[in-house]
Amino acid sequence: MTELSKWKILNSRMVLNHHFCQIRQDEIELPNGQVIDDYFVYIKPDIALILPITNNQEVVFVRQYRHAVGDFFIELPAGSFDPQKESPEAAVIRELREETGYLAENMIKIATIHDKPSKDTNLIHLFLAENVVKVGNQCLDVTEEIEVILIPLNAVLDQILQGKISVSGTVAALFLGLNFLQNRG
Repeated sequence: MTELSKWKILNSRMVLNHHFCQIRQDEIELPNGQVIDDYFVYIKPDIALILPITNNQEVVFVRQYRHAVGDFFIELPAGSFDPQKESPEAAVIRELREETGYLAENMIKIATIHDKPSKDTNLIHLFLAENVVKVGNQCLDVTEEIEVILIPLNAVLDQILQGKISVSGTVAALFLGLNFLQNRG
């Protein structure tokens, strides 16, 4: 096996330091000696994402507009959080309740994955909750307009294959969650 080397940071500076977005510009030296002076790193908060399943074996999804792409997407409920101030479990319970009005009593953490480690610093914490129940109305942020959609669990794979569910974190959570459900003892 070839021995790989980490990149060496020669200089680093914050080029955007807004509470919603931080971008760091690194000057790096590659293992081959080449220097890249404009490697940008996006410092992003962690994400808590949940696969909520009702007792009728329906998955609770949210459909919302995503401005960067300019289209609507079907996703699992999720949201960002600061791990110094809130646990992933607390964040995912809060996000599920705010975005959908549903409550998860028991959750299982199924994985922690890196979002886009080539440019982003954050992690995605994936949870599974069964027997979620609707307990109230949504409590949305000013930037959110969310439609709650229930899709039968046995139809989710077809939705992915048809391209109707295409957000990477959601797809990863669905495959990991479905695998967990299939293999638990």
